[in-house]
Amino acid sequence: MPRTTLEKQKSIHETQDRLDQRKKREPATTKRPPQTGARAQPTQMPTQHIQADDTESDLELEPRFLAPDYLGSQKLQGQVALITGGDSGIGRAVAVLFAREGADVAVTYLTNTEDAEETRRCVEAEGRQCLLLQGDVKDPASCEQAVNDTVNTFGKLNVLVNNAAFQKHADSIEDIDEDRLRETWDTNLGGYFRMTRAALPHLREGACIINTGSVTGLRGSAHLLDYSATKGAIHAFTKSLASNLLPRGIRVNAVAPGPVWTPLNPTDLPAEKVAQFGEKTDFRRAAQPEELSPAYVFLASPSCAGYITGVVLPVTGSVDAI
Repeated sequence: MPRTTLEKQKSIHETQDRLDQRKKREPATTKRPPQTGARAQPTQMPTQHIQADDTESDLELEPRFLAPDYLGSQKLQGQVALITGGDSGIGRAVAVLFAREGADVAVTYLTNTEDAEETRRCVEAEGRQCLLLQGDVKDPASCEQAVNDTVNTFGKLNVLVNNAAFQKHADSIEDIDEDRLRETWDTNLGGYFRMTRAALPHLREGACIINTGSVTGLRGSAHLLDYSATKGAIHAFTKSLASNLLPRGIRVNAVAPGPVWTPLNPTDLPAEKVAQFGEKTDFRRAAQPEELSPAYVFLASPSCAGYITGVVLPVTGSVDAI
């Protein structure tokens, strides 16, 4: 029997060796990024850097956020959502789909009124109301005001999406001074704490909180040291808060995006690196915002995720995200 098994294994080896040699002789083919969604998405990023005060419309490749193939089914009918950093990028895409699912939306933004007005236009095009709230999540009073204005306008608050963020690359930890460290932590993690604390008195049983994490919080990033640290902390915050609030009937989850084509990265990176953005994912391209927003709908909807809390949902474009 051992001899028979050895001969069988040897035959398998020889067959595979022949196949390997045949493949070496075949002409190489260029692998294109796979397209597995409802419509083909862009695979080539522009060689472009933008300034922090530029708008989403300044991007040479317009981010896709309208998700035209996504049909609403009243998953959030009659609900009210507050989304921080909802003037562009993922936040805008989430606002649009929440509205398509029947929710009125309040959106906070820092300074970019033009982008915020575009978000409002798109939400209203879905037949829902959109309240724009300018403010800074680093300021506790601003967070309190945003929540109070939302509740005063719509009468309630069902969903809080913590999404506002600051990001800047660095080649070394020595490049990150105290002011920058505080700005990143105070915006990304402190902002989530403050908004949650302000919203909590208005959240009733059945409400939910969704935090925007990141693949960098799962894997780390050599050149996003402070940003990645905040995202890892946001994941821990999500799980801890989920345990804390479940007795009150409030679910807390997070979405961990991979590279997504929003103003955040062209603002951070030099143009030549922007052109390569997303190439290291298994999909070999960056995601579009409309490919992230359905995950937020899923987690917000009581009919879809009523038994889910404390989850960090990876939408990273790669197999080994977790």
